[in-house]
Amino acid sequence: MTPSDSDDLLRRALRGERVALARAISLVENEAPGAIPVLDAAFAVSGAAFRIGITGPPGAGKSTLVTRLAQEYRRRGDTVAIVAVDPTSPFTGGALLGDRVRMGELSGDDGVFIRSMATRGSMGGLAVHTAQVCDVLDAAHFSRILIETVGVGQSELEVAQTADSTAVVLVPESGDGVQAMKAGLMEIGDLFVVNKADREGADRAAFAVKAALELRSGADRTPPVLLTTASLGEGVHEVVEAFEEHLEHLQRHGGLERRRRARLEQRLNDLLRERLWGEFRARVPHRQWQTSIEGMMEHRLTPHQAADRLAGLTPATPSRNGESTPGAPHGDRGRRGRSRASGARSGR
Repeated sequence: MTPSDSDDLLRRALRGERVALARAISLVENEAPGAIPVLDAAFAVSGAAFRIGITGPPGAGKSTLVTRLAQEYRRRGDTVAIVAVDPTSPFTGGALLGDRVRMGELSGDDGVFIRSMATRGSMGGLAVHTAQVCDVLDAAHFSRILIETVGVGQSELEVAQTADSTAVVLVPESGDGVQAMKAGLMEIGDLFVVNKADREGADRAAFAVKAALELRSGADRTPPVLLTTASLGEGVHEVVEAFEEHLEHLQRHGGLERRRRARLEQRLNDLLRERLWGEFRARVPHRQWQTSIEGMMEHRLTPHQAADRLAGLTPATPSRNGESTPGAPHGDRGRRGRSRASGARSGR
């Protein structure tokens, strides 16, 4: 892509043209040439959108709830972008990305843009790549960005880093309240939604969540616990009201600025970690990498010794039988070096 093509794509994407916007996001996701100018231009004009995270266990009805939230925001006159994140398979590297199928009711609405993406398993994958996509959507003048992710592993914590406000979606079935506490979701939720409230046990689940929230320390507010039946559209208005009230609370008490500052700091950490790891891995010869793994397999190297060796802290020294052995600690090397040096001086 030539610079003029990139500039034209950027201008059309920031005007909200759907095809150009999708192509710009693809550049960002794939880290393709031309992605950095897009990100720089988008970041410069971003910051107006309210970013809302929706997380929770599989089967909680998050996609249906997100659809209803988008419809409610559209009724209020907001433009809505949806970023639906699916975890990448550690075995095949693929992701289903089926949220557009579930959100078919939103098709045809020019005020809604839906993007499915995969975490791809990279370090800080969700936090970095989703934040970058959200910057582009923010710059394209979407006033509300809904970020949906399956709450498995680290993703629910990373969505909290990406969003201004996060809702944890649960279902009434036995154990969800306990599972939420185990997963650490109590700490990241700014509001809690017990979806599928037409099922038995919804009130009991809501009570369990409220009881767990009372154990939270250091919070400046108690998150609301709401009941919804998203498939019927029940309780959705109240969830939107809760999000907007939380936004006002953050703005009034300086919380929004603090969260966004922390988010940018974490993003910088993630980008530098990924870049430095990539540069380091590219410098290590494949043969040396495999030799270190073989050394660990044969218990000639410990993992820490292998890491130190690869990092250049304790380079391997040849043993008497010709095999590589881990080098001595810095202090020992230094003492031996000084002894040799002094011996040489004595000889002279």
